Amino acid sequence: MFNTLLELYQHSIHAYSSNKCFSMYGGEALTYRDFADRVDSLIETFVASGLSHGDKIALLSNNMPNWGAVYFAAAISGMVIVPILPDFSGAEIDRIILHSEAKALVASDKLYTKVSKEVIAQLQVVIRSMNLGVISSHSDAPRGTIRDPKEEDLAAIIYTSGTTSRPKGVMLSHKNLCSELAMVSILQPVYQNDVFLSILPLSHTYECSLGMLLPFMWGASVIYLDKAPTAAVLLPILKEVRPTIMLSVPLIIEKIYKNKILRQLSANRLMRWLYRKEWGRKWLHRIAGKKLMKLFGGRIRFFGIGGAKLDGTVERFLFEGKFPYAIGYGLTETAPVLAGVNPSMVRHQSTGPMLEGVQARLDNVNPQSGEGEIVVKGPNVMIGYYKDPEATADSFTSDGWFRTKDLGLFDQDGYLYIKGRLSNMILGPSGENIYPEEIENVLNSHALVNDSLVREDNMGKLVAIVYFN
Repeated sequence: MFNTLLELYQHSIHAYSSNKCFSMYGGEALTYRDFADRVDSLIETFVASGLSHGDKIALLSNNMPNWGAVYFAAAISGMVIVPILPDFSGAEIDRIILHSEAKALVASDKLYTKVSKEVIAQLQVVIRSMNLGVISSHSDAPRGTIRDPKEEDLAAIIYTSGTTSRPKGVMLSHKNLCSELAMVSILQPVYQNDVFLSILPLSHTYECSLGMLLPFMWGASVIYLDKAPTAAVLLPILKEVRPTIMLSVPLIIEKIYKNKILRQLSANRLMRWLYRKEWGRKWLHRIAGKKLMKLFGGRIRFFGIGGAKLDGTVERFLFEGKFPYAIGYGLTETAPVLAGVNPSMVRHQSTGPMLEGVQARLDNVNPQSGEGEIVVKGPNVMIGYYKDPEATADSFTSDGWFRTKDLGLFDQDGYLYIKGRLSNMILGPSGENIYPEEIENVLNSHALVNDSLVREDNMGKLVAIVYFN
């Protein structure tokens, strides 16, 4: 469909110029035309500060319309965007800026204070994300030059962790990102009248690709929040915004289920008796599902869940309650989605089949269980890790397939079931494969448990560390 983010950008700002683009809840709202003006202004600031194609721009900001403006200004002028998670510590942020060789930083006021003065001094230009004003710059720098990016050019470096002495920066090309958007669009169409409510950090590839680039490609609208998406914050906003599409991680919907829905379903002795019967449970789930739909504003048609495995009990409620949820699977290294479903395709505890255009196989299959490491090939697979040829080589098989290092199996229809991380698997005393994630899911389903971690101790026994509610 599009080979570069520049082609995608040029199409959207002309085809949807008067559509509402990005907005803050209760704040500014930009049309695609307004957004283009802001991007043009940013590119001029970058070039005037001496930045050229190929230069890296670090982006350290909470979600807002200007986040996308910085992203596109860098990408369409042949520069490279380096999104940084706001949760990283100051030392981690410094390390990422230095490792990526960023020449510019765009940061929100609060997060800017995390960056050391020594690192700031090395940057060519520092810009405030709130109003895009220049905080500091080398005024004597010669004017930079830009060029249209090619599909094989690097578009983004995304650091999956800042905690180690060797940060791993995933390199995604224009082709990686555009291919991902085309494949996801086949699975789940997006329309101009769709309204996305964004509740996950844009610095995650999941939210960036599917929650920003995808709606932008189809002329839809995205609304951002200036507060953490707690239940108290979300509920009145959902009622007013009435989104049609949302992306989430399991923790959010699991908290809603455990803290709100499950309490109502076990409010008295009759309800508890009904809930123990299959027919009674399904009936109660259907009633609760209608209430949940109303809670989300009544228009939601796609509630995407990714990032971790969804608790089976919660998924059963969503399915029986006929809530339009969908599960996907992927990694930052694959831009990110590899497999997924739309709400009409869901199967319990499956991530669905591979996206059209992605090939997959299982390596080192256990003959008893049929489980093996998922390895993939596709146009959305990363170039490699930035300045880390050893880690890059370790992530690919000898015949060029990307190693997800996740264990899974396929059913006869090609639906994928994730069993756990290869590095997490524990070999039991009888040679059986034990997946800590499956035990954690059972523990986490308890109303008094917020989270848990299962591991093997020095004596070979399984131990669960539990964080209570």
